[in-house]
Parts: sequence; structure tokens; C-alpha cells
Amino acid sequence: MPAKQKEEIKSRLRVKLKSYDNKVIDNSTRQIVEIGLRSGVSIVGPIPLPTEIHKYTVNRSSFIHKNAREQFEMRIHKRLIEVLDPNQKFVDALRDLTLPAGVEIEIKTT
Repeated sequence: MPAKQKEEIKSRLRVKLKSYDNKVIDNSTRQIVEIGLRSGVSIVGPIPLPTEIHKYTVNRSSFIHKNAREQFEMRIHKRLIEVLDPNQKFVDALRDLTLPAGVEIEIKTT
């Protein structure tokens, strides 16, 4: 960015979403982007962040069959949305937003 544009940006909101289901998180990001467009703020994103994969290996049997194992994994999908110069209308709409169960939202100001 040129130096002029850096001076113009006063504040920035970073909205980070996490979920186990990628369809639910995509719908939630779409809702936040639509709120931003209606409020008239400039939005960067949604940026898909790397998916966390937690793998667990469990014995099927308790004692005798050590080689019989099951593997499970949990995938945590993440998205990042940056809002440049948020106005009060956007912040109020974001506060009143109801997200589906299973979506974690984290908002940081920079």
C-alpha cells in the first residue's frame, strides 16, 4: 500500500471464524460480508486459513488385539475477514448477528 492509504486507514477489525463444518462457516462469512456491504464499509476477504486436523488413534480392543486400531480425525475450518474503517452501523449489526451453533467468532481491533 502507498503511504497515503496507510495514513487514511484509522482502525481495522479482524473477524476470525472457526467451525467443524465448512458449509456452516461459509454461510456465516457470507452473512458478515453482506452486513458489511449494506453498512458501506470496505471488506478484505473472506480469507480461508489452513485447516487444523487433529488425528486420534484408539485401540479397538482393550487388551489382546493391539494391532486392531481405529483412527479418527477432527477438522477445524477457519476464515478471516478484515474490515477497514468500521462504522457504528456495522458494529451494531455485527453485535446483533446470530450465528448457528458450532461457529466460534473472535473479533480483534487493530
